[in-house]
Amino acid sequence: MHREKLLKNLADHHVRSSEEEKIILRFTKFVETTPTCFERTHKPGHITGSAFVLSADRSCVLLTHHAKLKKWLNLGGHADGCPNVYDVAHREAVEESGISTIIPYSLPLAPIDFDIHEIPASSKEDTHLHYDVRYVFHSQDNNFICSSESLDLKWIPLQEISSYCTERSVLRVIRKIDAMNRA
Repeated sequence: MHREKLLKNLADHHVRSSEEEKIILRFTKFVETTPTCFERTHKPGHITGSAFVLSADRSCVLLTHHAKLKKWLNLGGHADGCPNVYDVAHREAVEESGISTIIPYSLPLAPIDFDIHEIPASSKEDTHLHYDVRYVFHSQDNNFICSSESLDLKWIPLQEISSYCTERSVLRVIRKIDAMNRA
């Protein structure tokens, strides 16, 4: 089954709060009951892969000023049928930043976080959910190229993220990254 790896990642995820536990349960049910969960054509919602790319010294994260959503967010995008969500997150990070030397923060390649968030309706699509699988990467190359999906890209010090982004789920991942950096 093409969903087995993702279901294993969900089952193995270390839950840190009741909020996360609810997300994991809801996410797992979605994946178990939706054979087309990796397809963008599944209109109620679909799987996405996200990348939190850290600078060489791991003190900053690369954020995009998202062209459609008009918010500062981490990099990422649609699975578009690919059940290997790590590959999706990596591909999107490279495409959206132009940095070819992005590598995993650590091994094994396990998601740092899962989130479910609503994407507002636009002229091209209805409101829908992104079931987001999130990974941490880093790069020795801090020179990026802004893609057409971004209004801007910027290396933001971890301690300053809340000045750019107030999304609870993004801040939750930043707290996890801080803990990883201290370990």
